[in-house]
Amino acid sequence: MSELPPPVRTAQRSRPAEDSTRFAFRPASKTGRKARLSIQGMSGSGKTWTGLSIAHGLSEGGKFAVIDTEGGAASLYAGIGGIQFDAVSMDRYDPRDLVRVLDSAAQVGYPTVFVDSLSHFWKGTDGTLAQVEKASSRYGGNKFAGWKDGTPIQNDMVAAILAYPGHVVCSMRSYTEWVLEGGKPQRVGMRPEQRKGIEYEFDIAVSMDIDNRLEVLKSRCPQLNRKVIDRPNGARDIASPLLAWLNANPEPTEQ
Repeated sequence: MSELPPPVRTAQRSRPAEDSTRFAFRPASKTGRKARLSIQGMSGSGKTWTGLSIAHGLSEGGKFAVIDTEGGAASLYAGIGGIQFDAVSMDRYDPRDLVRVLDSAAQVGYPTVFVDSLSHFWKGTDGTLAQVEKASSRYGGNKFAGWKDGTPIQNDMVAAILAYPGHVVCSMRSYTEWVLEGGKPQRVGMRPEQRKGIEYEFDIAVSMDIDNRLEVLKSRCPQLNRKVIDRPNGARDIASPLLAWLNANPEPTEQ
């Protein structure tokens, strides 16, 4: 019976010195971090006004930008409570256009952008679902892997929102259902009209009901965690504690 040759030991490849510095740990800090907030709710729940008030507060009274998909609805509130903003109206909703508009807002230097609403970029004219259908037709009617939910352009859109150098507030419509409460039919909002789970891309996710009650669904800001606020003042109740949290330095720890 033949014997196997002895194992040959090979030298471990040395890593370039710069590799270790690429992954160097540093003290955690919120310095430079900006707010990312979503508001979801049914039509009539107060998303636009609350979003404008939050954007006004985040901008500390300065002028901000509104990306309007609601036929100029936001502009009806201009000047109320000192709120001032510039708006761009859109009637086609390719998510790649939202990326371009956010880039334009960044070049101007708006401290905050309010997208009212993000739902149109999912199911509106030329939105993500329409882009998926176009891609399906182009490839023989088969929704090929990676495009079945518009993942590439949705990822680019979310990346642009997260990369914006100022604060970003996005409203989203909720899917609406009727339920019986106390024997009476009531209209309730369900998950937002956008890619499933998109609200969790944001630092703060809130919902609003038809009675103009705001509920914080998710918050990285401890001061807002699980808050429920009736008829909220967005600047005072949401933007103020959010800015205080973002601007606070971490407490020193004993060595």
